[in-house]
Amino acid sequence: MDDGSNEFCPPDEAGWNFAALSPASARDKIMIAASHLFCNHGFAATGIDAILNRAGTAKATLYHHFRSKEDLIIAVLEAEGETWRTWFFGRLSEVEGPARTRILAVFDVLEEWFSDKAFYGCAFINAVAECDAANSAVHRAADLHKEHLLTWLKAQTMEMKIPDVVETARSLAVLIDGAIVAAQHTRDPSFAQTARRLAECHLDAVTPAPKRKA
Repeated sequence: MDDGSNEFCPPDEAGWNFAALSPASARDKIMIAASHLFCNHGFAATGIDAILNRAGTAKATLYHHFRSKEDLIIAVLEAEGETWRTWFFGRLSEVEGPARTRILAVFDVLEEWFSDKAFYGCAFINAVAECDAANSAVHRAADLHKEHLLTWLKAQTMEMKIPDVVETARSLAVLIDGAIVAAQHTRDPSFAQTARRLAECHLDAVTPAPKRKA
């Protein structure tokens, strides 16, 4: 069980939301407008005219920066991923304690995210669910985003000396994705703690028992 040695303290405001950033250029205006609409209303359902209207820019300006809607989607996903990862891993870097504590803190950070009134789920999960399976650009962007998380989880499980690092990281990733989808559909942040309890059980099952001194 978690020893509770680290008290997790949320910050005054979260910086996970790319769409909430202040634009520094016409390109930023387009991307921020597109991010808000894609993530809250859907990638397929959002048309170019709606993006232009929200951004307050001309169609020529959009096509000067992006050759197509797909290019805009990929750019938004990359920006969403970078912004979210900076916030997420930044929050985890504040957690003190051993690897197990850091892993379980993931779910506390998720609950903080889920509790934000602007929470709309994971942009990558939403995009992959909407896009054609043949749309490799979207899938590549999602895979790259996921790999950052899996790499971090593998590092923690290696520190815990868990025998099957890859499978444990994958199992934790499934709990994370499941909590995200459940919280998005129900608007109930407590799914993060449900997933945390399952993660505790899994870690208990796969962590080697300490060797007894002779």
